[in-house]
Parts: sequence; structure tokens; C-alpha cells
Amino acid sequence: MSAVPSFPDGQIESLARFLGECGSGSDISRVLQARKLVDQSGESTKWRRLYAVFSTIQQTDGSANRILDFVQAFLAPTRFVGRNEEFEANRESLNVRLAFAGLEYGADGRFRERPPVRTLDEAEARVQTIQAKFRDRRMHAEVLKYCRAELMQENYFHAVFEATKGLAQRIREMSAVEADGAALIDKVFSIEKPMLAFNTLRTDTERSEHKGFAALLKGCFAAVRNPLAHEPKILWEGEDDAADYLSLVSLLHRKLDDCTPTHLEAH
Repeated sequence: MSAVPSFPDGQIESLARFLGECGSGSDISRVLQARKLVDQSGESTKWRRLYAVFSTIQQTDGSANRILDFVQAFLAPTRFVGRNEEFEANRESLNVRLAFAGLEYGADGRFRERPPVRTLDEAEARVQTIQAKFRDRRMHAEVLKYCRAELMQENYFHAVFEATKGLAQRIREMSAVEADGAALIDKVFSIEKPMLAFNTLRTDTERSEHKGFAALLKGCFAAVRNPLAHEPKILWEGEDDAADYLSLVSLLHRKLDDCTPTHLEAH
């Protein structure tokens, strides 16, 4: 990263206070030592230690680069394995503070330049990431199986595309039918001779439910996957819809979890 302009004193204090809540005193000491940053503050409070160190190195360097180097090491994704929600909460709080400097800390543990904001409302709006939208939702493991890398890179266009492709692939694997899109759904979930069934199909209500979810699968491919496959990424404005799309794919995977083979051959 090129030289990052020095942070105002208030921003340094805000960062120090925030980071002081993200780890123990020994965590801070360990990372300071690893980044070859000397704490000569004599302070015992975590945030005051960091404030003193950050202020000193920025004054020495004339840039904020070593502050960001510490942050990158202290909040590295590898430190939060098994604690993804904690990592995302920390990342969002950090990005509110960095937005004023025109920076953003990505899910991959790297900083990126962004247009700086001027107000707190702008800063908070910017960090309403898809992870935050998913916090109260269940994301099926099969979704992550096919688009984890894209989500880590915050590449939501391709995350949705790969997730819908993965949905079709799972149906092929479950049914051993080598088809795609509407043809795949029509063959596997035929109401007359289905290969997979969402329920027992014994009542009109169950048959209606089965047809409804089959139609929803076809709609997912027609309305989500196919347009993405043919639309240039630069024209896509689906970031705000990505959480809803992936929630839909998650729902369909959960329905597939409960599907049973009928031992009938579709024709």
C-alpha cells in the first residue's frame, strides 16, 4: 500500500479505543512486539497504550501505514477462526472509523481505498455489508460450499452466480440426471413421475406444495442465475439484493435436505 496520509488525532483515539476492546492486554503486547512497535507509554489502560504508540509512530513516519499494519495483524481473519460473527462485528466497527480516511478493511484481511465519507451517517451506511444482513439468517452449508471464496472477497455478483450454479449441481448429484435449468427441474420433480419429492405427495396440499417448490427452483434459475450469466458485471446493481438471493438459495437447499427419492424413473 502506498503512503497513507496521517490520521487526525481524534481518529487515532477512536481507533485505539475500539481496538482496546478487541483483545486482551497480552494480545496487544504480542502484536506490538511482532510488528516491532515499542510501547514506551508507561500506560496500563489498553486503549491509552495504543493511542500513545500510534501517535508516536505516525509522528515519526509522517503516515498512518504502520497503524494500519498493526490493525491488519491484530484483526487478521485467522485469529477469528470459528468466531466469524465476532470478526464481522469488529470489521464493521473498524470500517465506520476508516471510512473517513477513504479506507475499508475487507473480509479477506486487506485494506482497500474507497471514496472518503464526510458524515457519520455515510460511514455507517457504507458498512451495512451482506454479512450484517445475514446475521439473523441461516446460510446453508451448500451455499458456502460453492461461493465461500467469492463472499470472502466481497464479490457478491459472482457469489450469487456460483450459489445458483451449485444449487443445480446438487440436484444433478441427488438425481443422477445430467440436465440443467428448467429441463432438469421438469424431469426430476415431475408431478406425475418424480425422481425426488418434497413430501409424500399423498394429498392435494402436498402435491401443490411439491409443484410450488419445483416452480420456485425454476424461477431461481430463470430470474437469478440466467440473467447474471448474460449480464456484464459492471452493469449489475445487485449487492443490495444479494442477501435475499442467497437466502432464497439457502431455503431451497433446506428443502432439498428433506427430499426423498421416489425410485421412479421420469420420462
